[in-house]
Order: sequence, then structure tokens, then C-alpha cells
Amino acid sequence: MNEYIFSLTLKVRDYELDSEGIVNNANYLHYLEHTRHEFCDMAGFSFKRMQESGIIPVLNRIEVDYKIPLRSGDVMESKLWVEMKGVRFIFHQDIYNKATGKLSVRAVVSCVCVENGKLTRGDVLANAFKQYLK
Repeated sequence: MNEYIFSLTLKVRDYELDSEGIVNNANYLHYLEHTRHEFCDMAGFSFKRMQESGIIPVLNRIEVDYKIPLRSGDVMESKLWVEMKGVRFIFHQDIYNKATGKLSVRAVVSCVCVENGKLTRGDVLANAFKQYLK
């Protein structure tokens, strides 16, 4: 099992459901993004601070495996761990149904850093997040 470094509890809202009564696949991307933003905030380098520093993390790839759907009112645990591969930050993210403990979504999200309009090695963020990187 992965050693998660961050976890966020979220609740499914009715307007996130599709016509089948399950969470629409696109909403999982919102859950994943919200979790990454909250992680950055907790780690002391919020997206607001990144913008003020001229840093823009840009997603360059997302892989999502949908396992078991979430439904209205379900509470989820969105968890992540992060590593660096070259210039990419790779977020390994899993979403579990809190009541059942079953995996709902597994995702691998890759991003690179643009600093002051130029693609960089991401050294500033790597330094800010060094205690969390695997």
C-alpha cells in the first residue's frame, strides 16, 4: 500500500451526479484537483503564493481508473503522495469511499512548472515540498 502524505475528506453533493445517480466522471477531476490544492496549502506553498511568485504548475498528463462509483451523500477520503521524475511532479491520488473503504478512483497526475513564463526544472517547488517528495 502507498504511504499517503495527505488526506482530505469530501462529501458527494447531489448536483455532482449524472442521470444514472452516480458521480459524473468529470467531477472526480475536481475532487483530485481540490485535494492537490489543499495539499499545497497545507505544505505552505498555496496556489495564491505560487502565482505571486510567478510560478504556474501546469498539468501535462492525467490517468484515471474508475473503480467503484460514488453516490449522493457518500463521504470520500481523497489521498495522495507525490514524487519527482525529472522535471515532472507526479501525484499519485486515490479516492476511497469512507464508509466501505473501497477504492473508487485511482489517478496519476503529472505536472510541470512554468516560472515567469518559462518552463523550468521546478526547483523552487521541489525545495518547498522536499519533505513530502518520495
